[in-house]
Amino acid sequence: FFLSFFLSFLLSFFLCLSFFEGEILPPTIQRLMKGYNKYLRPFFDNGPVTVGMSMDIASIDTISEINMDYTATIFLRQRWTDERLVFEGNKSLSLDGRLVELLWVPDTFIVDSKKSFLHDITVENRLIRIFPNGTVLYALRITTTVACNMDLTKYPMDKQTCTLQLESWGYNINDVMFYWTRGNESVSGLDTLQLAQYTVEDHYTSVSEAVYETGNYPKLVFHFELKRSILYFILETYVPSSLLVVLSWVSFWISLSSVPARICIGVTTVLTMTTLMMGARTSLPNANCFIKAIDVYLGICFSFIFGALIEYAVAHFCTLTHMDSHMYSHHMHDFDDEMNGIITTISNHNRAKRRKEAAATPTPTPASLELTVSPSTPSGSEPKPESPPPKHTHWCLTALATVRKVLGSINCCHIENPHHIDNYSRVTFPLSFVMVNLLYWIYYLYF
Repeated sequence: FFLSFFLSFLLSFFLCLSFFEGEILPPTIQRLMKGYNKYLRPFFDNGPVTVGMSMDIASIDTISEINMDYTATIFLRQRWTDERLVFEGNKSLSLDGRLVELLWVPDTFIVDSKKSFLHDITVENRLIRIFPNGTVLYALRITTTVACNMDLTKYPMDKQTCTLQLESWGYNINDVMFYWTRGNESVSGLDTLQLAQYTVEDHYTSVSEAVYETGNYPKLVFHFELKRSILYFILETYVPSSLLVVLSWVSFWISLSSVPARICIGVTTVLTMTTLMMGARTSLPNANCFIKAIDVYLGICFSFIFGALIEYAVAHFCTLTHMDSHMYSHHMHDFDDEMNGIITTISNHNRAKRRKEAAATPTPTPASLELTVSPSTPSGSEPKPESPPPKHTHWCLTALATVRKVLGSINCCHIENPHHIDNYSRVTFPLSFVMVNLLYWIYYLYF
């Protein structure tokens, strides 16, 4: 049983092999494939094989600032010469893409690729063409997502330079050499490419070597520079934020007594500006430490709006202080009159008291005066000195003078007309905003 099964398996295998070679492969290819070893590169003993490359950029689908990558669909074409595939004739042979499994092909890969796939609808999008001199053309249609390090400090007035790098995975520079077939013109398709937020300003190619621990490998790099279109952000962010700043200045023309109106304008513009700032950050990465240009502008607008709200608080407080100062001036006149009356009363009281004490003292006789003056009289008594004024009177006068100084210093801090604050704000706020805008746009556009 096992012997019959083995013989039937060998018979079916040889039948399939003869069918594969006789029906699928034409005679020319059969002669080329005879003795061909796809596991050995061309010129295995005669130096490296040179592989020329060119690309067509079919589309750049997405450019993500959050993930810092871009997704592109490319047509990658590779050319090399294999001396084992030389045949007679003057026409090239276009083969089915599935026959690539019979040939040696370069082990090219895309550096910094996060995710790639080969299109296979309706069949695998691969092309093999062999020329009489042994040149092989191998083309692929690939969609790949490639990392691109972005500098977002000038977002949305930024320019990003991304790269597409091609390297050999296993063959070093002693085995394989890469080159661009037509220099900078080896990459096409970018001139007619339409992107959502970017325009392609420049692109160029370069040839270098990748140095790893296992050796030096051939490397081709395609550089392209993207400039972001700022018109969308002007209409979406810059114009609304500027109009909110202008709206906050309306409160300068409203009376100081209209507290609800001015508070409503200030709080509404602050909340609206906060919502606008949160919406502008949703499409940007939150984990990085970039201070972007749009964040600076939104911060400037928020500062002006918040400053307009603080301006009304200051003006309203000065109005209340100004009203109190008028009342204080009237009270100060009354207070001065009362203090003058109190001081006059106290002084008159002290004088009357001294007169009464002087009248109550008996007038001494001449004899007694002589006795008093004479220091030799043993029975003479010393004269009584005049008593000083009471201490509580001096303390009261000192306290009243201190109170007057304190109230006088408070009275010096008031503003004569609080309405001048709004008049000054009507000029200083717009001029300051215009100056800050000029500095902002000059710096981020030209530096």
